[in-house]
Amino acid sequence: MPDLPWNKIKTVLLDMDGTLLDLHFDSHFWLEHLPRKYARAQGISEAQGKEYMMAEYRQVFGTIDWYCLDYWADKLKLDIMQAKREVEHLISLRDDSIPFMDALKASGREVILVTNAHPDSLSLKIEHTALDSHIDTLISTHEFGVTKESQVLWQKLQQRLGFVSKHTLFVDDSMPILQSAKDFGIAHLLAVSNPDSQLPIKNVTQFLATHDYRTMLSDIENNPFTG
Repeated sequence: MPDLPWNKIKTVLLDMDGTLLDLHFDSHFWLEHLPRKYARAQGISEAQGKEYMMAEYRQVFGTIDWYCLDYWADKLKLDIMQAKREVEHLISLRDDSIPFMDALKASGREVILVTNAHPDSLSLKIEHTALDSHIDTLISTHEFGVTKESQVLWQKLQQRLGFVSKHTLFVDDSMPILQSAKDFGIAHLLAVSNPDSQLPIKNVTQFLATHDYRTMLSDIENNPFTG
């Protein structure tokens, strides 16, 4: 169980994919389904399609284009949202997400979603999970034109939300993004070590990590924010 000083945490910033939702949908979509669709559209082998897509991903990884459905629709000449709907049955919340979010809200803490996902992707996932009913504010970084990997995003996010870094917890499954938050000065950081239900738990050493938020519920309840 992560040893977090809950009495010093007022604001909780949560990633979405791999943090509140099972990453399996995204892993399958980007690594299997979309390369397969592209290969069929181009009349090439699935292996060639995957090779092409992996090279394209590497070029824009971590930038706003990597997360931008409009960028990929233009690049691949495919309807990305229609492609997502073909496998939307795979969209699911982690089993521990709702108890975690509800405990945070019940304790009086502010709960904010900060995702790099495109607004259309965010809407699709809300449609399937009703995630928005457990969160105070939902933000797609596309609103700012930069991703959580960028210090500019954190500056703009703080201006927008007014959170106090020393009283803020940020939860994400990406180590580079957690490092970006740390560089900005977010005091409390938590990594998710099992973002994809179909893959083994990862060995995370550089940050506090959890594989089940439910281990923290009593601590959240029994340690209200005192400043």
